[in-house]
Amino acid sequence: MPPSIDDPILALKDVTLSLSGNAGMVEILRGITLEVARGESIGLVGPSGSGKSSLLMLLGGLEQASGGVVKVLGHDLTALGEDALAQFRRGNMGIVFQSFHLIPTMTALENVAVPLELAGVADAFDRAAAELVRVGLGHRTGHFPSQLSGGEQQRVALARAAAPRPAIVLADEPTGNLDGATGLAIMDLLFGLRDDHGATLILVTHAPDLAARCDRVVRLADGRIVGEERRRAGAAA
Repeated sequence: MPPSIDDPILALKDVTLSLSGNAGMVEILRGITLEVARGESIGLVGPSGSGKSSLLMLLGGLEQASGGVVKVLGHDLTALGEDALAQFRRGNMGIVFQSFHLIPTMTALENVAVPLELAGVADAFDRAAAELVRVGLGHRTGHFPSQLSGGEQQRVALARAAAPRPAIVLADEPTGNLDGATGLAIMDLLFGLRDDHGATLILVTHAPDLAARCDRVVRLADGRIVGEERRRAGAAA
């Protein structure tokens, strides 16, 4: 049965993650249960090592859970192989990292357009150009990453994430390498993407002011969810 529009877009049940380390297996996530509604914005917060980024990687299918169930758009990601996961991400998710992950030998336009071409989008370069205009880089489309500032590179990464019109946007410390003013501008763009396209946003951040812009803040510690807070109705974004 296909998922209902009222079903959670993301649902985790008793999810665990253990990874091999120098001292043997290390428990990273311990019994995570979480549901996220369509269009909701979630801020994942907690101390370093609490499991925030690992949880984001599970949601993006970039790590496989050791136990439990990870459902995204009704699909159990724990049952998909690498190729199927890559195809699923390409059609449904936009991912923004602290490091920009741009291809250095491609221009800004190519960095945004080529993934669209690989996904079979017919107007890949037109759509890529429009997204770069949207993030304020219409005059920089022919520049290579080395010719762009850190803020400009993150804008290219945002355009790349937004161009496929993903249902879900995952962002891992997207302002971590940027100064305060540039980081604020990037967050405005990220929340604008959520507002314009109705995407569900999951944001990992150490910044309380950024987390406070989300509909809900989920706190992690030692691989567990230890608290949740919903933003007050009518609070400023």
